Amino acid sequence: MHTPLLKEIISSLPETPGIYKYFDKDETLIYIGKAKSLKKRVSSYFNKNHYENRKTAIMVSRICNIEFTLVETEIDALLLENSLIKKFQPKFNINLKDDKTYPFICVKNEPFPRIFPTRNPIKDGSEYFGPYASGNMMHTILDLIKTIYPLRNCSFNLSKKNITELKFKTCLEFDIGNCKAPCVGLMNEDEYNQNIKNIKSILKGNLSEVKIHLKTLMQLASGELKFEEAARYKRKLDVLENYQSKSTIVTGIVNDVDIFSIVSDEKFAFINYLKVSNGIIIQTQTFEVKKKLEETDEELLGLAIAEVREEYHSTSKEIIVPFELDWSDDKIEIIVPKAGDRRKLLDLSLKNTLYYKKDKLTKYEAVNPELKVDRVLTQMKNDLRLKELPHYIECFDNSNLQGTNPVSACVVFKDAKPSKKDYRIFNVKTVEGPNDFATMEEVIYRRYKRLKEEEQPLPNLIIIDGGKGQLSSAISSLQKLDLYGKIPVIGIAKRLEELFYPEDEFPLYLDKKSETLKIIQQLRDEAHRFGITHHRNRRSKNTFITELENIKGIGPETAKMLLKELKSVKKIQEASLELLVNIIGSAKANLVKAYFEQ
Repeated sequence: MHTPLLKEIISSLPETPGIYKYFDKDETLIYIGKAKSLKKRVSSYFNKNHYENRKTAIMVSRICNIEFTLVETEIDALLLENSLIKKFQPKFNINLKDDKTYPFICVKNEPFPRIFPTRNPIKDGSEYFGPYASGNMMHTILDLIKTIYPLRNCSFNLSKKNITELKFKTCLEFDIGNCKAPCVGLMNEDEYNQNIKNIKSILKGNLSEVKIHLKTLMQLASGELKFEEAARYKRKLDVLENYQSKSTIVTGIVNDVDIFSIVSDEKFAFINYLKVSNGIIIQTQTFEVKKKLEETDEELLGLAIAEVREEYHSTSKEIIVPFELDWSDDKIEIIVPKAGDRRKLLDLSLKNTLYYKKDKLTKYEAVNPELKVDRVLTQMKNDLRLKELPHYIECFDNSNLQGTNPVSACVVFKDAKPSKKDYRIFNVKTVEGPNDFATMEEVIYRRYKRLKEEEQPLPNLIIIDGGKGQLSSAISSLQKLDLYGKIPVIGIAKRLEELFYPEDEFPLYLDKKSETLKIIQQLRDEAHRFGITHHRNRRSKNTFITELENIKGIGPETAKMLLKELKSVKKIQEASLELLVNIIGSAKANLVKAYFEQ
């Protein structure tokens, strides 16, 4: 059931919210689904036999390709799934109810605006917030707003003329404190509109004021021992903490809009297209363009816009893009948004473009490993300001536990991968006691003196595990060998992952997620592991030799001979007298046997 293509797609799916689309061999869309985790949900279709559901089994057997779109939240995934099913009506999806059944909060376009829930947004100049996947969540927000800002809920025409002529009377809502009676002039329009402005701010996501108010009420109720009332405020506060004020999928933009984003490298460009109609995303598509003549992003995006709009028969008068374009069509408005709903849509498009690029590059590099090597080394060259690609890197780390058996490890990476046959351990000869600076100076001198004398290739980069002190010691040795300036050398400090350069006062900080930093960290960690492992083995061996030397008449050479043959003190202790005689002779064998039989 799993084709190589499907296996590859499923293995690369992220564990993030989104929608997935299944296509058959004719590239017909047969199913759209939503997921909190795309990887887990899609994998589940192929990890089961579906004996109990024949329809699902038939659908899975027809899947030949999978596409997906990333979104921010599970609610966004639900809304996007709904709009796309309505648009494309795939064979294996049930018929969904109309999009308008989702609840919105309406701020009515009228004097002294009312605020109320609706499932039927209309284009009358009113503002709509939502949609809300949960009616309970929406009503909680409305209740909170009305608690802070008393508003009218009558449908009277509160024109200045009607208010001045006293055509209305106060009602029960005024008497119980739910309204300040603007209908009879007890609240002026400026004050009311300021409240509406504050409410819109809350609906757009500025919830801090409401949270503070709720916490205050909860604490007051608790202080007065009104624990049930405090619990009600706590529940409302919890709902508010989980409240999503604005969906990206269903936006307040009422006109049709096309959104494009682009990400490129030296050889390819990746472009995402989102189509919004009547405020709802109804089309998502990401595709790849192979460069031929070093085209700029502006050129490629312009060509893509023309081709995509023709393919999808788009007549949108507004196009959202990440940068200015040289566009001459007077009937179309090109917008580069900085904030608001349009910026959120552009960010969503860019998120999908970046993931698509990452996914494609991972697949290319799995088939062509040399592509990854070239890309990573080029990135390292640029990040570390090197003159040539660092095909050959050496990293040094000192290991000095409790002041005994000091060693220094040198690990080698070639083409960004460990070359373990080239690893070296240096037993420190000239340094007494723990002294990292002197140890580094000795080891660097010995290493490159030998390479130089034997005319072996020198590394493209030297990395010193340590800060400015260790780096200065390494530089001192390179200067003595007339190699300073001929081999780039940097130090890495562990605490903040700072990169130090010779004669540079300020450290370099790389992005924590960058591949360059990850490789440097891998080098550093490998050098540390290699040095510690060797150090422990050496210290352990010395301990064994010391114990054997406690036997009167047994010297270091005899102890080494026994360990070489029997590997451990325990096996020496358990060995027969005959075996010991064969290794070290009768006299010494009797001494060893007598010692362990005491």
